[in-house]
Amino acid sequence: MTQKERYERMIAYFEEARPEARSELHYDNAFQLLVAVILSAQCTDKRVNMTTPALFAAYPDAQSMARATEEDIFDYIHSISYPHNKSRHLVGMARKLMDDFGGEVPSDVDELQTLPGVGRKTANVIASVVFNLPALAVDTHVFRVANRIGLTHNSKTPLQTERELCKHIPQDKIPIAHHWLILHGRYVCQARKPHCSECGISHLCKEYEKNRIPHS
Repeated sequence: MTQKERYERMIAYFEEARPEARSELHYDNAFQLLVAVILSAQCTDKRVNMTTPALFAAYPDAQSMARATEEDIFDYIHSISYPHNKSRHLVGMARKLMDDFGGEVPSDVDELQTLPGVGRKTANVIASVVFNLPALAVDTHVFRVANRIGLTHNSKTPLQTERELCKHIPQDKIPIAHHWLILHGRYVCQARKPHCSECGISHLCKEYEKNRIPHS
């Protein structure tokens, strides 16, 4: 099987199996998604979704959050991982949005990365999910699944994985491909015990072919 065929068959499978794949974070607008993604670093979406309703009720936009203190935000997100750092990032992010972007979340990946707490992965999430741009965020799930299946070859960094995936996935499919790979990694191709017998693309998977991953 050529690399081109592997990608084509993977895309065909997910288009059939997950035609409506989307983020599992709860949000109503770009600002809320940005907050939620910052909070989701090294934390589950489930925990973030339990935390954000009260936070968004108190601080629904950049203007209101920019007026908050780190202590104010901490009171709402103390159950999240690294709450002190994230409180500082959220307040700094909101203030920079007000100072530099008129309170609006920018679509440009480079501009997004000027915001406190926003790295390339978070910036790509916002660009793809909110603005439907061909940006592909690589988290631990995407990195693992891409390497296991054989979509990438010995990729050492998230950026290498991102570039390889974007080179082979059609631009119009890149935003949803991010969700395909994340959800596949979250529920099927799990880190410790992948459910190969339940996987619809095991016939495409290089690791499965090599019998490195046993049937679950």
